[in-house]
Amino acid sequence: MDMDYNGDSGFLDPESLQLNEVSPLAIKSNPYVAEKLFEQWLSLPETTLLVKSLFNNVKAGIPLNVSGSVSSPKASSGSPVPSMFPAGSAPPLSPRSSSSGSPRITKQRAGPSVLGSPLRVISEPVKELIPQFYFQNGRPPPNDLKEQCLFRCNQFFYGHADGLQLHEFKPLTKEICKLPSFFSTALFKKIDVAGTGVVTRDAFVDYWVNGNMLIKDVATQIYTILKQPDLKYLTQEDLKPILRELLATHPGLEFLQSTPEFQERYAETVIYRIFFYMNRTGDARLTLRELKRGNLIAAMQHADEEEDINKVLKYFSYEHFYVIYCKFWELDTDHDFLIDKENLIRYGNHALTYRIVDRIFSQVPRKFTSNVDGKMGYEDFVYFILSEEDKSSEPSLEYWFKCVDLDGNGVITRNEMQFFYEEQLHRMECMAQEPVLFEDILCQIVDMIGPKDEGYFTLHDLKGSKLAGSVFNILFNLNKFMAFETRDPFLIRQERENPTLTEWDRFAHREYIRLSMEEDAEDAASNGSADVWDESLEAPF
Repeated sequence: MDMDYNGDSGFLDPESLQLNEVSPLAIKSNPYVAEKLFEQWLSLPETTLLVKSLFNNVKAGIPLNVSGSVSSPKASSGSPVPSMFPAGSAPPLSPRSSSSGSPRITKQRAGPSVLGSPLRVISEPVKELIPQFYFQNGRPPPNDLKEQCLFRCNQFFYGHADGLQLHEFKPLTKEICKLPSFFSTALFKKIDVAGTGVVTRDAFVDYWVNGNMLIKDVATQIYTILKQPDLKYLTQEDLKPILRELLATHPGLEFLQSTPEFQERYAETVIYRIFFYMNRTGDARLTLRELKRGNLIAAMQHADEEEDINKVLKYFSYEHFYVIYCKFWELDTDHDFLIDKENLIRYGNHALTYRIVDRIFSQVPRKFTSNVDGKMGYEDFVYFILSEEDKSSEPSLEYWFKCVDLDGNGVITRNEMQFFYEEQLHRMECMAQEPVLFEDILCQIVDMIGPKDEGYFTLHDLKGSKLAGSVFNILFNLNKFMAFETRDPFLIRQERENPTLTEWDRFAHREYIRLSMEEDAEDAASNGSADVWDESLEAPF
């Protein structure tokens, strides 16, 4: 039996095909698929037998059984109807329409077909409830965590209906907020916006629980507490309140309370060190991302738990501050708190070359904050000494890379290295030492770094080598170059015994011992005390 079909899938309900393996959406988006599927169904032998049986029944005047199954050879034998139609229902009549002359499958919209067509009624799609995924102030805390926090709040505020004063607030900061105790003042003032001098239970709950601070990570909590409302970063000024409280409360810094001028210097030094290592863009704007990527949070928690502040090597060690400040004071001969080129050239027993000092004062690696032409301030010196004494750190490598990259094109070439090494070579000759030719040095540097292209060195090449710091020493620090060549076995053994210590940690430890011994000798000569400041230097000796 020939069957003419000119598919018009616009009137075919894809869901009526009842093909679980084919998505109705795919059929709707591609009418050609619907047409081919229907043609395939018409070509099936079962379909041909079914249609012939219906046609013969109509010719014989036998009424159609629209509710039961159609009798056919295949149906009586239990063979299933093709998957387009559910078992027990009749197929649709011929798709040819008498009104338009074009074959169509009419889409049933209301009620079942009088002929029992399996093209079922189209129902409205079920609306899927999508849970809220954006919260302006962050996702609210789970109920159990919230209830636990509220229970602890009730304990702390029990008997304090009028609220807690500042001196009563520290335990809450540490035990409920899980923040270092020296954040209590900053957090207290953040909640007590009106400056009433007390924080009530409702005010604390509104800020910490309802403000979703409870579920934020520690870095975000600290960033939110310290940040100024109209800024999206932390400044150096933002860190001063917590340093003041640390100085006032930490047992390891109690001895500084009689010398407020050195309290201030200590706080400044800690902040400068933090920004040197954490603020990688060098714009004095510490972002939340930088705060999360660094190790400041762990150092703060360590400082809060450790009574000996000198064991907190990251940022907070008083001994490290002592070394930095005394080194600066030794170079600042006129004590105007500024250093010029001639002062800096004396650093490390004249270890540096004039050419590298000129590059530092050209402010290529970092713009000075002294605002005095030709002068380096204390903050600038902190950046310099951290870079000079720990050339293994990434901030240090970036500092010296900018110095050696004379044309600023992002690569260090053979000519640029030779420019700096020429002065090293001249100094070796003046000291009657056997000079090492630049060609030999260049081969050694290539072997040490292993650059991707031996014609030049990129910052990425240097950061990928543990010997990158020694390359800069070869180029402009004669003392460290000679030490590298001799390979002191004692220092090598020390490094292996304490692999967690950085070059800066080892330097600061050696220098602190040296300075302490000098102080003891001076005190013995003057019959003084080790607890007295050396008034001639006005520095903590």
